[in-house]
Amino acid sequence: MPLVQAWEVAKSHDLDLVEVAATAVPPVCRLLDYGKFKYEQAKKEREARKGQKISELREVRLRPKIGQHDFEAKVRTIRKLLGGGDKVKVSVMFRGREITHPDLGWKLLQRTAETVKDAASVDGQPAMIGRRMNVLLLPLAAAPKPKIVKEEIKKS
Repeated sequence: MPLVQAWEVAKSHDLDLVEVAATAVPPVCRLLDYGKFKYEQAKKEREARKGQKISELREVRLRPKIGQHDFEAKVRTIRKLLGGGDKVKVSVMFRGREITHPDLGWKLLQRTAETVKDAASVDGQPAMIGRRMNVLLLPLAAAPKPKIVKEEIKKS
């Protein structure tokens, strides 16, 4: 129908004339309440985002001469972050002459990975970047719980 007639129909029904396909010949338009349409579209997008889990990259820093209790506290922090679904970058910072003993940092990262192996998987080998040695820990996917099937007792 002609554009002027379409506008009149839209105005008489208290609706908006919205162009759907501009490249089509002839262009395709719809009669709808544009405000309501935009609201419903935003609502659908919010619902879609609600189901998504955005995992962040979090960092936990260690030193080569860390004490046992401090190490255990850091491991608890790593477990908490992994439980939240975040990736954890564990860094060992070397200061001064500590850089001459990278094997201490390597052993510390291996011990950390071994301690949290039930909650994380190691992504790659520890790598030296500048004065830091890093390793990335990824959370393990939650294992599906087995379903308990109840059997009906047949009455004989």
